[in-house]
Amino acid sequence: MSTLAPTPADPAEAHRHRRRHGRGFWSVAFAFLVVMAFSTVPSPLYGIYQERDGFSSFVITLIYAGYAVGVVGSLLLAGHLSDWHGRRRVLLPALAFSVLSALVFLVWRDLPGLFLARILNGVSVGVVAATATAYLAELHAVSRPDAGPRRSQLVATAVNLGGLGIGPLVSGTLAQWSGSPLGLPYVLFLVVLVLAIGVVAVAPETRERPDPMPDYRPQRVSVPAEARGAFAAAATGAFLAFGVLGLFTGLVSVFLVGTLGHTSHALAGLTLFLMFGGGVVSQIGTSSWSAHRVLAAGTALMLAGLALTVLAVWLPTPSLAVFLLGGAVSGAGAGAVFKGTVATVVGLAPPETRAEALAGLFLAGYLGLSVPAVGAGVALQELSARTTLTGFAVLVGGAIVLSAPRLLRRPAGETGEPGPRPAGAAA
Repeated sequence: MSTLAPTPADPAEAHRHRRRHGRGFWSVAFAFLVVMAFSTVPSPLYGIYQERDGFSSFVITLIYAGYAVGVVGSLLLAGHLSDWHGRRRVLLPALAFSVLSALVFLVWRDLPGLFLARILNGVSVGVVAATATAYLAELHAVSRPDAGPRRSQLVATAVNLGGLGIGPLVSGTLAQWSGSPLGLPYVLFLVVLVLAIGVVAVAPETRERPDPMPDYRPQRVSVPAEARGAFAAAATGAFLAFGVLGLFTGLVSVFLVGTLGHTSHALAGLTLFLMFGGGVVSQIGTSSWSAHRVLAAGTALMLAGLALTVLAVWLPTPSLAVFLLGGAVSGAGAGAVFKGTVATVVGLAPPETRAEALAGLFLAGYLGLSVPAVGAGVALQELSARTTLTGFAVLVGGAIVLSAPRLLRRPAGETGEPGPRPAGAAA
């Protein structure tokens, strides 16, 4: 199996080694942020595509499903490859897939081009999410050997959700007030993605290739046998958290226009920014909490956010303010749950299989991101937007309540200290 690259014995060289890894940490965090931001750039623009081409809301969900297919496929087939080939060696081609996606968005603007661009984008996100999270943990461990893993986990989850929020805010704003709503956002992110490739290219590699190289196999979840129950609980939490995020990301324009009567692209972007921004705020605000406490707060916030969102569309006069608040609270809950599940899995998996374990977690999450949203898109063919939203909230809320006892089970001997649980701890 692959091993961590060694630290030089000479003190001066070791100091330079740590500083280089510290710079690499922020380079990888920047690239992770950019890729996640680019993945949500199209969300506020779907209304423009829909108006231009005349397709239904169901087609929007199919385009969104194409993205999810790319994510899930890449997680299954390549999310674990950095454990063998090295983090940087896998991250760079994954970033290149996002560059290719941006080019397709720019030059092939018909419906088939949208499908292809979203699939390519999903392939990139799947590999980047698992690889960059593991890469950040290792860069941080080398650059700050006396510090715990909490900082790297916080940065990894914050840039993940923060990027998801920045993308629609930028594209929605540009779509509202620029003359090229379907061009300028992609040009901007194409430039930034190329910059991200440049900074990652000079980051240090953290893993040495194994000798001999293992035979290729698709992704499998690799955690110690005694920790599988904890992993299953974390995966359930990730599925539900991403399910809440996915419904808003895939169908925010439908709900804003169909239920609340607002057609602003900037408002669609702002709605998603508030939701994902709520996730980042909750992650920062709970940075000193134990994983158990973070998960407990997150599940409560998700339930409260779903309730507020349903209330907003069923008031005698549907309320945009309550809808935005519900989205932000839902995002805060999902962000906290996601943070808690990542901390749990990082603590369960040994370094040599960490990307495999994280890829399994992200696989569960991105299934949650796609399946409920596609189901809601199907329901919208027969039901009103607010009835669909209510049904989704009831189903997801019920699943949260049913899964909470297992997700929140406190492991024996937990001290309440922040950070990941030790291997073998139950969730």
